[in-house]
Amino acid sequence: MRALSDHEVLRVWESGTGEHPIDRALTVLSAALPEVGRSELAAMSVGRREGHLMDVREANFGSRVSGVAECPGCGELLQWDLYLDDIRGASNSPDERSNRMLMDGHELKYRLPDSTDLAAVALGGDVAHGHDILLRRCVLEASKEGVRVEVSSLPENVISGLAAEMEARDPQAETLLDFECPECGLRWQALFEVMTFLWTELQARARDLLNDVHDLARAYGWSEKDILGMSAVRRRYYLEAT
Repeated sequence: MRALSDHEVLRVWESGTGEHPIDRALTVLSAALPEVGRSELAAMSVGRREGHLMDVREANFGSRVSGVAECPGCGELLQWDLYLDDIRGASNSPDERSNRMLMDGHELKYRLPDSTDLAAVALGGDVAHGHDILLRRCVLEASKEGVRVEVSSLPENVISGLAAEMEARDPQAETLLDFECPECGLRWQALFEVMTFLWTELQARARDLLNDVHDLARAYGWSEKDILGMSAVRRRYYLEAT
């Protein structure tokens, strides 16, 4: 995975600023993987997408990620650091489009959730409705002892088994970090979303680039294209000379 150019950072920032986070992630990946169509990126399993976003983050800002977690028990703030290799899931090249599961006489043909499913769930309202949307979208066929059945009639143990199998096939779809509060001893888990960190960092870089363009254009009359075409070293020299 290569680092984004200054021009690409600004294009991604400009396009992604008004987008939903799910679409924003696809905008970032479209810039980093121009050989892959946006519809193909959207059809990638969530875990595979997250893996690519980790690659983009590492190529542009390094593998170390730092953050702060607030204890839900006493409000203590915990500083934390991790390396992306520590949380990367197994690269098992999941078949996103078609898988089969047998359980308690039920046979399910299903696919792994992708970004289009996340977008549908985001519009769905409450959590229970979101789970129902995901189930109906990802279960392609369902039968019991050879007779086709409606997805809505599947028993809870089969639905739970399907969720467990999806997680096993696409383990990077949800990365949970373990915390223990040094003050009150509470243990809890928090979801790690690499896109949250990556977007914050891309925004900061875009603002720095635009500030550089503003200062150099005002001092020398150069165009944005010319300024962004300079190396960072040359640009910094001219800025320090103004």
